[in-house]
Amino acid sequence: MNLFGGTISTLEKSLKYASVKNQTISNNIANVDTPNYKAKDAVFKNVLHNTMSTGVQAKRTHENHMPFDGTSDSSFQIITKQNTSYNSNGNNVDIDKEMAELAKNQIYYQALVDRINGKFGSLQKILQGGS
Repeated sequence: MNLFGGTISTLEKSLKYASVKNQTISNNIANVDTPNYKAKDAVFKNVLHNTMSTGVQAKRTHENHMPFDGTSDSSFQIITKQNTSYNSNGNNVDIDKEMAELAKNQIYYQALVDRINGKFGSLQKILQGGS
């Protein structure tokens, strides 16, 4: 029995993505002065695009449901930005961009935590008899 229709699972995956993105950004910031270090990024759009182009295997239960043709075991991936160099030492970490991405990711993470807390709060209220 799925109490929230997959919402908790989706929020869990989103929290995992936000955590990996935060770790990736933190690694970039920590290596801002490391010669030849190439910035990394956790991305979702590329995986979605690749999945949709290769297809996803899924069972359609209604003719109005979207068809899928392929598989993907992860909702995101870590990529290395190879084509840029901002510093003379070969490092391509833009500290201003990384700090902005970190702030944006922290807001995203906090929104997810607030949403999952709301779901658990609803469950707790139901278990206590709705009062």
